[in-house]
Amino acid sequence: MTNPASPAGRRYIKRFMPVMAVYVVTVLGVSWAFNSTEPTGPVAWALAAAPALPLLGIIWAMGMYLREEADEFQRNVLIESILWGLGLTMAGLSVWGFLEIYVDAPKLPTFLAFPLFCGAMGIAQAFVRRRYR
Repeated sequence: MTNPASPAGRRYIKRFMPVMAVYVVTVLGVSWAFNSTEPTGPVAWALAAAPALPLLGIIWAMGMYLREEADEFQRNVLIESILWGLGLTMAGLSVWGFLEIYVDAPKLPTFLAFPLFCGAMGIAQAFVRRRYR
């Protein structure tokens, strides 16, 4: 995603990795809590929302990288990749939503939107970089 050779890229990795570790631990902890203790009420709501908080940290880390990266080319590649990733994600989820409504396609869990975006952005980044070779 980033230029790991640049100072901004190294800072991004230092921010991203701990936040991703917190995300994984949070997902595992919340899954364990729901499987073993069956929380209810406000506690259940808070636990269920908890895995989304580290995702905000990932978005923050991406934004900080964009702000700090001095290389305009690297910034533009990431911005274009983000836009393509958002477009592909929104289009894909919209198509799938209509399939759910009209042809009884299986329901797609909405928590998959962010991982799908990240995957689409990664694929887009490969094509964007290839175009500039």
